[in-house]
Amino acid sequence: MTTSSARMPSSLGEAENRTSDSELVEGERGLVAVDWTEIDEPVSHGLSEFLFEAESVVAEGYGVLVNTDEAGTVFVTNFRLLFLSEGSRDVIALGTIPLATIEKFNKIVTKQPPGTRQPEKTPTRRLLQIVGKDMRIIIFAFRPGTKQRSAVFDALLRGTRPARLWDLYAFTSGPSNYSNTDPKVRLVNEYCRLLGMGSLQSSIGTIEAGLFNLSNDWWRISDVNASYNMCSTYPFALLVPKAISDTDLLKACTFRARCRLPVISWCDRRTGAVLARSSQPLVGLMMNMRSNADENLVGALCTRLSKGKEGRRKLYIADARPRKNALANGAMGGGSESSSNYFQCEIVFFGIDNIHAMRESLVRLRDYLDTHGTKSSDGMSSFLRNGGWTWGRGNLSSMSASVSTLGDSGWLIHVQNVLAGSAWIAARVALESASMLVHCSDGWDRTTQLVALASLLLDPYYRTIKGFQALVEKDWLAFGHPFSDRAGMPNFSGSGSVPLELSRHSSSSNITSPSSPMRQLPTSQAPLSSNTQHSNNYSPIFLQWVDCVSQLLRMYPFAFEYSSAFLVDFLDCVLSCRFGNFLCNSENERVKAGVFEASACLWMHLADMRSSEGNSHVHYNIFYNPSKHDGPLLPPAAALAPTLWPQFHLRWSCPSEAQSSQVEAQCRNMMGKYSELQKEKDLAESKAREITTTVESLTADLLNESQVTYSAVALARKAKIENSGIKRAIESLGYKVRVSDTADIENHPAKKTGMPFPTRKTVGSGETYDEKTDLSVSIAVTADNDDVTGNLTNRFCESLCPLRAEDGGCRWPNEGCARLRSQFIGLKANYDAFDRLSIYDSYFQPK
Repeated sequence: MTTSSARMPSSLGEAENRTSDSELVEGERGLVAVDWTEIDEPVSHGLSEFLFEAESVVAEGYGVLVNTDEAGTVFVTNFRLLFLSEGSRDVIALGTIPLATIEKFNKIVTKQPPGTRQPEKTPTRRLLQIVGKDMRIIIFAFRPGTKQRSAVFDALLRGTRPARLWDLYAFTSGPSNYSNTDPKVRLVNEYCRLLGMGSLQSSIGTIEAGLFNLSNDWWRISDVNASYNMCSTYPFALLVPKAISDTDLLKACTFRARCRLPVISWCDRRTGAVLARSSQPLVGLMMNMRSNADENLVGALCTRLSKGKEGRRKLYIADARPRKNALANGAMGGGSESSSNYFQCEIVFFGIDNIHAMRESLVRLRDYLDTHGTKSSDGMSSFLRNGGWTWGRGNLSSMSASVSTLGDSGWLIHVQNVLAGSAWIAARVALESASMLVHCSDGWDRTTQLVALASLLLDPYYRTIKGFQALVEKDWLAFGHPFSDRAGMPNFSGSGSVPLELSRHSSSSNITSPSSPMRQLPTSQAPLSSNTQHSNNYSPIFLQWVDCVSQLLRMYPFAFEYSSAFLVDFLDCVLSCRFGNFLCNSENERVKAGVFEASACLWMHLADMRSSEGNSHVHYNIFYNPSKHDGPLLPPAAALAPTLWPQFHLRWSCPSEAQSSQVEAQCRNMMGKYSELQKEKDLAESKAREITTTVESLTADLLNESQVTYSAVALARKAKIENSGIKRAIESLGYKVRVSDTADIENHPAKKTGMPFPTRKTVGSGETYDEKTDLSVSIAVTADNDDVTGNLTNRFCESLCPLRAEDGGCRWPNEGCARLRSQFIGLKANYDAFDRLSIYDSYFQPK
């Protein structure tokens, strides 16, 4: 629920004066319309449906989300700050933020400015400002005269900066349904892919047994750091030149800061070019310190050119720092290489600023977005602000000033520098087949940004979801980017070097900054106390790298399998510290802490999100076409013009504009409809195939029936012909023959006289007749001129007839013997006619 800008007051002071019982609206009671005297104590009943597994409520209070003027209950759990709307009883996303994502929070007291009309004893405003690492600024207002704000504040103090690593929610929830697998296996598998042995898959058993020392013609996997004794921030397995022994590696590591010696991050197995990384060399202030082992190791990266070309490939040493910073580091024993000490080498400086500049830049960008967004954290629309620094009143100069403020933040310039450096590295490796060694001071911030982004440009595999995981796990996690320090979280040793600060850090100042929205309030304000989560080591380095990936996704929409929504969800999971993948500062610390066994896996969680919808999920880029960009991406300098990342930067300050990619949304909607139509088409085709199969079956049955009928008709026709012949033959003997379709069983003479009714009878020729046959034959004897008693035929008949009279005479025709079917008893045959028959007579042929 959001009230329109026309109804919004111009300040919190005006809102104070407008509060009345008549303005209370159910579901819209906010800062401008809340009768605090009617608010009961907060309750948490029915909250279980909104909580995650093992999530429990620590504190709660009734408040108003000033940003949207919405009232509800603020809950602090062991994982997040949860805001539940009073009207809709829904979770409000803007007011809900994981504790680990909170950068700082402050108590603020506002009073009415002097000279304003106000009732007597007007209470002051009790506000709580929460600044997130995900570009949002939230302000809650609490009821005066209660301790609800203090309860929420104290709970945030305990929850946002735990003293120990084990106090994080990631360990409280446990592995749950997203069990973590050992990333060591995936790292060795990625090395095998780079060596051209992708068919080989390692296991935790082979790794524990030390059976992963594989190699090709140029490179090999070394276990010299298997126990993390050589370098505590490097992974257990390293990809190094095949010509360099483990003994030489141990010698070379002492010449680099934190023993982060040059090792291979990516290699082109077709050309032999490599992308290597390290920390700065310890050349000293005079840059006169040298190491033969280090020079030999770096020289081994320059293998001979392939395809019959003479000589060895060129080596570029890319120093991510400004040149003056590299020289300044020489005073502390560091510095940069000398091209005269390394074979066929050229040194370049990229001029990328350090972690402190990035932190300051993000703070200015966040303030700019909050000030000039659709709705700022003070609940005021930027269109209604007065003064020359906003869009108010259509002042053209104010519009120009706001754009200048965006430029002054420096964030887009930093992003462009990282993009330009990565594109230059990728171009040298792809076009010249040159090898590249990249480093900064410690080799885990700017170095990781450049190497990971250049690998993304060079290798299409890293532009898939599976490859993106492999890239992040290899270059960011395995090679020791200090995530705990950069995120302000406790490391393995405890709370680390990140003290709890109660004084405001200059880089994190928000209220007092000129562009801060809270500075626009026409009220006097007094920060009672504040809390920052970070020390001088906090910096959004990883966020900046993901921002660079989103810029490449915008430039090459067909080249990436994953979408911008995937990057946002991924970054939110990293910032929340809900999963164990990005805890601690190195692989060594995560192994010692047992993170993989005791916490859930971020990758499994994201995969589970996609499994419900398959390839139609928003994590998949609907424009992805791997055949269109199956090689390196080499953007020209003119194309490296970054913009704000709408889906991430604008989602809180300009929520409607954050969905600016309407083309993608419409295409996804059309693809969804097309998918539904395709399913309906497949279903209709399936039914059509079933009907066709049924029709074919019925046709076959009908054909069989037709054949049976035809056979029966043929047999009947044949029987009719035979019957006709028999009839003519019998009639030629002087008898009359009548053929009927059915037999009159009830009136049969045999049944009337009590004769046993035969079921089957055998005639003299051996043929049988069944009593259930449908064809009955009656043969009637015609009278002749011979004397019955004196005829030889009669005597023969009488001698055979079992029904003859006691005196031996024939009872026919008084008896029905001649009419008894299947009985030839009493048949009066004309044997003389039989004697006259000739074999040439055709009695059994058609007439």
